[in-house]
Order: sequence, then structure tokens, then C-alpha cells
Amino acid sequence: MTSKFDLELWLQEALSALGGKSKIVPICKKVWERHESELRESDALYFTWQYDIR
Repeated sequence: MTSKFDLELWLQEALSALGGKSKIVPICKKVWERHESELRESDALYFTWQYDIR
């Protein structure tokens, strides 16, 4: 099951894909593009992931 600990890796992946730095909206878009299915299946994390990633 997906947890908050996965968000750290996903954040690193997104930042790497975006050239090392970015604003929060493009980061969240990239995370969503790559991990939408996992987020949808993650119960409460589905509702908090954008807040948690900040």
C-alpha cells in the first residue's frame, strides 16, 4: 500500500524530470501523471498527498 514515505521518492523523481527545481503545481502534475493509479488506491493519502508533498 502507498504511504507518505513513497511521496519522498515521487517528489525526487518529479524534480529530476523537471530539471532539478520547479514550483509546486508542476511538481504535483508530474507526480499525478506518473502515480495516479497508486494515489487513487491509497485511501486517505488520496485526499492529502498534495498537502503532504509540500
